[in-house]
Amino acid sequence: MCNYCGCREFPLIGRLSAEHEAIANAAGRLRTAVRAGGDDALPALDALLALLVPHTSTEEQGLFAELRAEGSLAEAVAKLCAEHDDIHGVLGAVDRTAPDWPAVLAALDRLHRHIDNEEHGLFPAAVIALPIPAWDRITPTAGTPG
Repeated sequence: MCNYCGCREFPLIGRLSAEHEAIANAAGRLRTAVRAGGDDALPALDALLALLVPHTSTEEQGLFAELRAEGSLAEAVAKLCAEHDDIHGVLGAVDRTAPDWPAVLAALDRLHRHIDNEEHGLFPAAVIALPIPAWDRITPTAGTPG
């Protein structure tokens, strides 16, 4: 994950980056389970989705909404939202009686690239693009669930 630009000092970016790390680890466990061919793959998929679904919701309803309103990164946000839809579409529609594991593995590859694009592209650009009032709107206050 990104460690060089300082964007993690923004509380929301720090939180999303930490979630990326947890998601990447869960994706790795799913990949390992699929390749091993054991019974752990479906529980690993469920664990990944339990992290991924609220994460993408936070991104889209918070950071991405502010970036769309600001305008300069709207095209990048649209692309990332389409990637969310694609990845969720594959992972969320797995047939539990006959999983298409090659499609899942391909979606995990896309998820890895997606996280990299957010960490090294969108997040640093968002710090530059958004004014402080936007960050105030999307950053939870102390004691408020985020």
